[in-house]
Amino acid sequence: MNYTYIVQCRDGSLYTGWTNDLKKRIEAHNAGKGAKYTKSRRPVKLLYYEEFDSREEAMRREYEIKHMSRKKKEEVIQLGTGVF
Repeated sequence: MNYTYIVQCRDGSLYTGWTNDLKKRIEAHNAGKGAKYTKSRRPVKLLYYEEFDSREEAMRREYEIKHMSRKKKEEVIQLGTGVF
């Protein structure tokens, strides 16, 4: 399974990424071994995720979400079926 996810950083900012192991990726973010963006904004909290069969689908959705406004991302989080 592949995932597109949104986390909230300590400073309140939102970060979107994709992975094939969601639990391990969140742990990596919180250990400072995830993305450069989240390294200085730890800890992160998982707010939302979507599951996909292929890596390409997850990456495509990550691209879509990263280009959304913060308001739209918040709507996705509120209306989605991910973690809250």
